[in-house]
Amino acid sequence: MPNIGPIQLPDFPLLLAPMEDVSDPPFRAVCKTHGADLVYTEFISSEGLIKDAIRCRRKLDIFDEERPVGIQLFGGDEKQMRLAANIVDATQPELLDINFGCPVKGIVAKGAGSGVLKDIPLMVRLTETCVRSTSLPVTVKTRLGWDDDTKNIEEVAERLQDVGVQAITIHGRTRCQLYKGEADWTLIGRVKNNPRIHIPVFGNGDINSPQKALEYKNRYGIDGIMIGRAAIGYPWIFREIRHYLQTGEPMHAPTVAERVQVCKLHLRKSIQWKGPLMGVYTMRQRYMQYLKGLPGIGDYRPKLVTLKEPEAIEAVLNEIQLKYAGYEVAREEIELVNYHEKCAL
Repeated sequence: MPNIGPIQLPDFPLLLAPMEDVSDPPFRAVCKTHGADLVYTEFISSEGLIKDAIRCRRKLDIFDEERPVGIQLFGGDEKQMRLAANIVDATQPELLDINFGCPVKGIVAKGAGSGVLKDIPLMVRLTETCVRSTSLPVTVKTRLGWDDDTKNIEEVAERLQDVGVQAITIHGRTRCQLYKGEADWTLIGRVKNNPRIHIPVFGNGDINSPQKALEYKNRYGIDGIMIGRAAIGYPWIFREIRHYLQTGEPMHAPTVAERVQVCKLHLRKSIQWKGPLMGVYTMRQRYMQYLKGLPGIGDYRPKLVTLKEPEAIEAVLNEIQLKYAGYEVAREEIELVNYHEKCAL
């Protein structure tokens, strides 16, 4: 089993990617309920955490129901990463993850995220600093390299392992690719099959079906898969992949009743975390993600995004469940959320 330090994971674990404005506690709980084996927080700025920025501090919130959970940091300054790692350590997640892969321009411009890919010695120093500053297992998420001329992930994986990293997740694109084109897993497979590498190697990028998950598992020999965009509005992807890996048979798509129940669960978790006002507000963009593919569902959007009382929202959801009872949407017909503009490494 690809355990990370003391963290025991099942054979071929399925990981929920850290996604800005997506991977908050309510969403993590929903994905955990539907089969995610390990989840991560949204990425957190080391600089913001040290300055006690409210938004950054809130991202440290974790709940027992979502464990095991990793808190992800990004930054390009060794001192700031050391201090931030101390703060994360006190929060007691299961692991600390370092983001060396986010391609968003504003992050890269600060010399963080995938911006660090242009300075591998700095990348190693930042990682070693975190390893020495926490009692938690430290893992890394990164990309193949900065551009096509610097796909140095094989060297990077060895050097990060040498300074104490206990697992690595690799997105199959360079920074310059952003999310364009198809992810190339060839180098991910080479890292996994490098006889020097003994830490778990997880693959990430474009896994949007159980069939593809099994294909890539067999082709590249990786220890597990991290899923990002495919889980937005469709947390069932985790249970479907697990079922397919175990049986070779596809699962049925979630019923309308199941989709409505997830909306309610997410809403309740959101209110539990942020309170009735902000909890309802932050859910407004979620409903259509969960209910996409139902004919005429857009007619309900005005109500769902303007109602303020949880009871009234749940009444609308009950109405939707009743109206679409028995209606089926095939898995392949459910359009996945376009998340290219976000940092969904």
